[in-house]
Amino acid sequence: MLENIPPQYVWIIVGLAIMSMELFLPGFILLFFGLGAVLTGLLMIFVPLGVNAQLVLFAVLSIGTLVSFRRYAQGYFTGRISNANPSGAAMELHAGETAVVTEDIVPNSPRGKVEFHGTAWNADADVEIKKGAKVTIIERHDLTLKVKP
Repeated sequence: MLENIPPQYVWIIVGLAIMSMELFLPGFILLFFGLGAVLTGLLMIFVPLGVNAQLVLFAVLSIGTLVSFRRYAQGYFTGRISNANPSGAAMELHAGETAVVTEDIVPNSPRGKVEFHGTAWNADADVEIKKGAKVTIIERHDLTLKVKP
């Protein structure tokens, strides 16, 4: 089937297929390998190359675009957080602020959760606290807030 298609078009088709795989395997790496294949195919339209030269060109273009543009382009695809920490203060400075319990907090259990500034946080306390209660933040340990009723 592919023997009737010129190799430059095979490179372009394979490149587009690799780029479409990025939708299913996120990581923002396959896009650059697909781009390398498409660029190899486009270059082959103007310059005929042997198989080894095609493979080297593909590798150089793929790795070159990956190294050059991934960090720059990845910024366009990161999520945006709305109303995150509106005061702009460091989280350590939020001791004494109020949060609402969204899942029962049981001492020394990873199940407790609170909502603070619109974000769900893991929570721990020295006493059991029921859902819906207001709590005061004592301190933060990594992604867990230590709270008290």
